Amino acid sequence: MANNKAARKRIRVNETKRLRNRPYRSACRTLVKKAELAILDGDQAAAEEAVVKAVSMLDRTAGKGIIHANNAARRKSRLMAKFNAAAAAA
Repeated sequence: MANNKAARKRIRVNETKRLRNRPYRSACRTLVKKAELAILDGDQAAAEEAVVKAVSMLDRTAGKGIIHANNAARRKSRLMAKFNAAAAAA
């Protein structure tokens, strides 16, 4: 447990930020999952739209500092690799 006033405040502030950032993290996961499912379904137009939305959300959350920039870049790279592989196969 926190031993001083500053530590107690830090706990409160961290909890506030965690609750504020949670919807963005959740939206990122949801949009990436939807994009991956659209890629697997084989509908090129729907997959492209879903990938654009997911990449946009990842950029937005990285810009706000909610996720690390490298984390966003890695997830975008993996998503685009799946998208490009599916596009090449089609």
